[in-house]
Amino acid sequence: MGTIIRSLATANPARYVTGREAYDFLTGHFALGAPQRDLYRRLLIDGPIRGRYMGLEYDEQVCLMSADEQLDRFQKQALAMATRAAAEALAAAKLQPADVGGLVVNTCTGYLCPGLSSYVAEALGLAESVRVLDVMGMGCGGALPNLQSACGLLATGETNGRSRPVLSIAVEVCSATIYMGDDPGLIVSNCLFGDGAAAAVLSLNGHAQEESPPAGGPRAPKLLDFESQVLPAHRESLRYHHEQGRLRNTLSIRVPVIAGRAIRQLTGRLLARHGLSIGDINWWAIHPGGTAVLEQAAKELALPSDALRYSYEVFAEYGNMSSPSVLFVLKRLLERAQPPKGQKGLLLSFGAGFTAFGALVEF
Repeated sequence: MGTIIRSLATANPARYVTGREAYDFLTGHFALGAPQRDLYRRLLIDGPIRGRYMGLEYDEQVCLMSADEQLDRFQKQALAMATRAAAEALAAAKLQPADVGGLVVNTCTGYLCPGLSSYVAEALGLAESVRVLDVMGMGCGGALPNLQSACGLLATGETNGRSRPVLSIAVEVCSATIYMGDDPGLIVSNCLFGDGAAAAVLSLNGHAQEESPPAGGPRAPKLLDFESQVLPAHRESLRYHHEQGRLRNTLSIRVPVIAGRAIRQLTGRLLARHGLSIGDINWWAIHPGGTAVLEQAAKELALPSDALRYSYEVFAEYGNMSSPSVLFVLKRLLERAQPPKGQKGLLLSFGAGFTAFGALVEF
């Protein structure tokens, strides 16, 4: 018996901002020098991202830079996206809120105490006995440790021989961490990140009401194993730190190389544990942290050019949504490729710290 992802749903804010719209707004509202304007132009207008969803009640809200204003926007937008994705995932799994036995929420773009899980549980109407866990500070890689934690809740949550499903939610409001400055890393961050949420319902295989997908529908992935890589020596290459009370992103040009090597190393350990090789993996869902990252990952893993097509598609349409992104890729893979029974896939993500994570799945 193992854990299956019984359903998967995603959500975004209503506002979709194209690259041209973002460029016109930023150059019209902030005093930018010629080098900064040129870099914004190259990234927003000539770059690979068509647009991003941003949690804004009105566009000028981007200019409200106080820590209190940004945290307030994070809380409102994160809760709205998380509950919408969760409700859709529960409906797809044919579950009611009272059926949920556990809730795991991860985020890195806003700090709340109590955590976001308290607000999500209330909004969804989950039972007071639901077991909750908030995972903080994992950056873009957080969705996979979230899934691993949810598997742990399932494994230890049996009552009378049955385990109630666990809801896993990754949600980020990256637009609430926009920080204006001349540092090229800040400019890249302002052009790269968007907002989104992904929710998955996890069940123990054999306990789900419907273990088989509808005719022609995507096949539920079974989570086989997890692996991680922690590299504190590269901590300063990718992280948030606080400046004037606000989150400020640090993004080094070395990230693609660090991420590619970390992904290769953890992939080797994970596959070796199961007697598998790269050639045994039919499908890849890699966090779309940027085109350079995806190119380096494909190089390190010796993958063909089209192996990461779903990661490239998500990046072009949504930008980098931080932790939910890898689940957006998995959802697209499930819906469009509909992997045959028995094939294997690998989910890979990386984030602040420097950390990287992998999840081996079988369809």
